[in-house]
Amino acid sequence: MYELIPAAEAPELDAEAGERFREEWPEFIFHDAGVTPYRERRVEYFPDWEFYLVAEDRRPIAGCWGVPIAWDGTVADLPGGFTDSLARAVNSYEENVVPNTFVLMAAAVRSDEQGQGHAGRVITAVRDHAVARGLGQVIAPVRPTLKSRYPLTPIETFMTWTRPDGLPLDPWLRTHVRLGATLLAPAPASQTMTGTVEDWEEWTNMPFPSTGTYTIPDGLTTLQIDREANTGTYIEPNIWLRHA
Repeated sequence: MYELIPAAEAPELDAEAGERFREEWPEFIFHDAGVTPYRERRVEYFPDWEFYLVAEDRRPIAGCWGVPIAWDGTVADLPGGFTDSLARAVNSYEENVVPNTFVLMAAAVRSDEQGQGHAGRVITAVRDHAVARGLGQVIAPVRPTLKSRYPLTPIETFMTWTRPDGLPLDPWLRTHVRLGATLLAPAPASQTMTGTVEDWEEWTNMPFPSTGTYTIPDGLTTLQIDREANTGTYIEPNIWLRHA
């Protein structure tokens, strides 16, 4: 009923997929300046590591992408998070380092198809594909969706919160754990988004009248505004998971 296909083989789906999957993320997530130097090279070097999950009518249901890296399996050798994973993948490729690990960087299900198990389908399919391609380790810097309700709570604390059944309190972490993943470590500075005060007011649809610390819609932590310097800085925390 559903098929995982490389995005490079279905360019006719790019426009719809880009629109439908982008709506699941806050605007500020697309403004990590640390990603910019690697974005085009990632697309050039790893075209086979971006996927769509499509229905029988070729409608894109879910999408995901990732990068191959070399990782020695220890917490100490984990990348710093999302941006550092991208940098390691690109730099390692250029240095001819042989990868052994697939980093699942992002996954999304279109809003009108959520709640039907598609996230599990696409994660499982990509994980199995990576292992079949010789990348025996699969890890992910996960953005816990429920964390935005607790922006003042350290990510190290949030990742320990569980329900009475022992599963993570966060639903996105639960999805991964039910697929066999284990929580590895916090990534307190997975991404850094910066912009002018005007940028942040546009991205969040909030005014920031004075210098200070603000909670923002969909923010996993707080935003620091400096009116004199005309800057806003947000450092996004993630949680590292390892899939069996």
